[in-house]
Amino acid sequence: MAKPVKPPHAKKGPKSPKPPASTGRVTPKATGRYTPPVPRSEKVSPRWVPIVMFASLGLGMLVILANYVSLLPGDEPSNAYLLVGLVLITIGFVTATKFH
Repeated sequence: MAKPVKPPHAKKGPKSPKPPASTGRVTPKATGRYTPPVPRSEKVSPRWVPIVMFASLGLGMLVILANYVSLLPGDEPSNAYLLVGLVLITIGFVTATKFH
């Protein structure tokens, strides 16, 4: 009777490093792709961004306040002026997300 033949052992490559001890932080997995840092010239906002942001926030606030103290045309406070003020403030918030 013939002896059973064992399959050859696979060559073992270098051992992978042990994962770090759990510190409670989640470490990102390396994907092997290099992402270059964003240059400083692209991090600077154009000059118009803060100007539009502060102007629309301030003007929206002034429209709403002027509406409620009856400084705007009309007999009493109007929802149309309130809507205009809120739209201006929204434009200011959206512009603020572009500011670096």
